[in-house]
Amino acid sequence: MLITASGALDTDGGGPRYEAVRDAIADHITTGSWRPGQRIPSERRLGEAFGVSRVTVRRALAALVEDGVLEVVPGRGCFVSIGPLSEEPNVLLSFTAMARARGLEPSAIVRDHAVRAATIDEAETLRVAPGSEVVHLERLRSLDAIPVAVDRSVIPLARCPSLATTDFATASLYDVLREGAGLVPSSAETTVEAVAAGDEIAALLELSPSWPVLVTTQTTFDQHQRPLEASRIVYRGDRYRFRARLTVARV
Repeated sequence: MLITASGALDTDGGGPRYEAVRDAIADHITTGSWRPGQRIPSERRLGEAFGVSRVTVRRALAALVEDGVLEVVPGRGCFVSIGPLSEEPNVLLSFTAMARARGLEPSAIVRDHAVRAATIDEAETLRVAPGSEVVHLERLRSLDAIPVAVDRSVIPLARCPSLATTDFATASLYDVLREGAGLVPSSAETTVEAVAAGDEIAALLELSPSWPVLVTTQTTFDQHQRPLEASRIVYRGDRYRFRARLTVARV
C-alpha cells in the first residue's frame, strides 16, 4: 500500500484507510526518505498528499507513535523516532561515543562552564579538600538535534587544567581527559531513579513537567581507581534505556 504517482493511496489490499496511510508513512521511513529525528509533514499536508481526511491521518500517526516509529514533540510536531539511547551492560562509554556507535550525531549546548570551589559533598566524593578548585560543566545534550539529556559534571581542576578552557559545545569530556591528561575513565558507580521532570527540565527536554525522567548519579574512576568525575544526568525517559547484567552471588 504505497503512494501512487497521482498521490492517492493504493488500497487494493482492502482494510481501513488509516492502515494504508500508516504503512505508506512507515515505508517512507524504512526506505530512508524520512530519517530519524526528522520532522514529518503536517497532518494537513499528509492528508492532501494521500487524499484522505485529517482524522484518518491522525489515526495513522497515533498508531505509529504507539509502535514507537514516531514521537510527538509538544509545540513542534511529529518526528521520526531516534529510539532510546541504550547503555551496553558493564561498558563505560561517553555520551559522544555511545551516540556515534549507533550512527547518531551528538551535539551540546553549554549551559554552564566555570571553575569554582568544591562543596563539602563534592570534595568527599572526589577525595579532594573542601574548597579545592573544580570545573563545573553543564550541557544540554542532543542526538540528531533532538534534546535527550541535561548533563552536569564536576571534575577536579588539578587533574586536567585544560578543562577550564575547552569548548565543550563540540569536545567530548572523556576525550579531553584522555588526550589532555592521560586519564582514562575506567569504571563507575551509578544509581538510577525515575522522577517527574519539573518545569526547568521539561522546558529543556521539550516535555510536560509531569512526565517522568531518568536521573543517573555517577562517580567515575580513572585507570588508577581515583575518583575523576561526579556527574548527574537527567534523561528523557522515552529516549534512554538503562541495561544491566546481573549474576547470582556465590555463597
